[in-house]
Amino acid sequence: MLTVKMEAELERELEAAARSAGLTKSEFVRRGLHQVIARARKVRKATPWDLGKDLFGKVSSGNPGLSRTRARDIISLRRNAKATG
Repeated sequence: MLTVKMEAELERELEAAARSAGLTKSEFVRRGLHQVIARARKVRKATPWDLGKDLFGKVSSGNPGLSRTRARDIISLRRNAKATG
């Protein structure tokens, strides 16, 4: 058994949302908690890639061949630095 204290406005919103879903307040809250807990489990199991995949590759350098030529460019820069260094 759990008791949750909330502001009057939040309780009014809960009552309205539960009513429109055809649920009791308790069932509405239970379903919401199940969803929140399921999302929390996914986050705990998520890899760094999973957490950031929506952000990766979103910024363009303007150079479409950058990933293919990066190693060559670094080698060239190092050679030039040694030659002038």
